[in-house]
Amino acid sequence: QVQLVESGGGLVQAGGSLRLSCAASGRTFSSYAMGWFRQAPGKEREFTATINWSGSSTSYADSVKGRFTISRDNAKNTVYLQMNSLKPEDTAVYYCARGSASYYYTGAAGYDYWGQGTQVTVSS
Repeated sequence: QVQLVESGGGLVQAGGSLRLSCAASGRTFSSYAMGWFRQAPGKEREFTATINWSGSSTSYADSVKGRFTISRDNAKNTVYLQMNSLKPEDTAVYYCARGSASYYYTGAAGYDYWGQGTQVTVSS
């Protein structure tokens, strides 16, 4: 069983930064892609960023490209989401997910384990 635990969310002013972390249990973390998704109130969960098994390839939603950076440390079984230049529209619950393969997907169907989420609130 794989467990994913997110941390690092909170309240920040527009223009500020936060770094989310997602710690994964299990010995096969480095074999799988990882992703971040977010869900704002009243909206569907949406893809935010993803990274392949080695960290050599990433992909971002257009809405966060140039502001967010996904990275991973396979020695620590952890994936990160560095969020800069935050906007009020970034307010959402952010979820970490483990991919079902080593290469990444941008759709939720490509992920088989999910964390409980961490709240990010950006005030204007």
